[in-house]
Amino acid sequence: MNKSKVLIGFVLLCYILFAVFELSGNDGIAYYSRSLIVPLITLIYLLLIKDKKRLFLLFLVFYSISDLMGLVIDSMPFDESGSLYDFNYYSGNLLYMISYLFLVIKICKSISFKHILKHYLVHAIVLIALNIYFIYVLQVIISPNLVVQNDYYFELAYNIVALLLLPLSLLNYFYRDNKKSLYLFLGSLCIVFSEVMDVAYIYISERGILNFLSTTLILLAFYLLYQQSKLNNVANKNEQFMFVD
Repeated sequence: MNKSKVLIGFVLLCYILFAVFELSGNDGIAYYSRSLIVPLITLIYLLLIKDKKRLFLLFLVFYSISDLMGLVIDSMPFDESGSLYDFNYYSGNLLYMISYLFLVIKICKSISFKHILKHYLVHAIVLIALNIYFIYVLQVIISPNLVVQNDYYFELAYNIVALLLLPLSLLNYFYRDNKKSLYLFLGSLCIVFSEVMDVAYIYISERGILNFLSTTLILLAFYLLYQQSKLNNVANKNEQFMFVD
């Protein structure tokens, strides 16, 4: 219990430090504080949860590696060639993309797509259409700011993977209709909104409030996802037996 309180205290301390320094304009310390939040949550999961879910653990680990790598690279001496920035941009975002893919796979393993197509076909079509529209809007915002044209396709792949979380988690909630699937959907929703805030912060206006909202949503997302990881999928009327995730 004491170990749990100490680790949770460190997470809250990092978030408070981030909020204070971000809103006061000290981006450097704010960035360092932000980068420690998810790795600390991952450490909490590793130390306190006995029945670890493999896909969820991989999601946490890859996301944490990206955050810590960015922290290390930012602490290095300034590189005039920009090679360190490029390495951090491509490898860091690739790690985020892989982490989201593990979460996508976890959600897909929990869904009966046969049941979805039979009972929620219209919902699925609408969600896919909305997802395509959101991706299009993000690409319209991002593309004028890209220096290398090939980055357009890299950003496109990233946005597709990240935004897949929203329709899949919602369909999973329709299908499962339990507390675990609700937490998973709300966590995915917070991740997607956080990504949208990041795009607004990076490509539209570097206002501290946008970065603050993005980080707050990420903290809320990982809290919800952590809570759902402790729950089992309870069988409902849509299934004859419970799937093991």
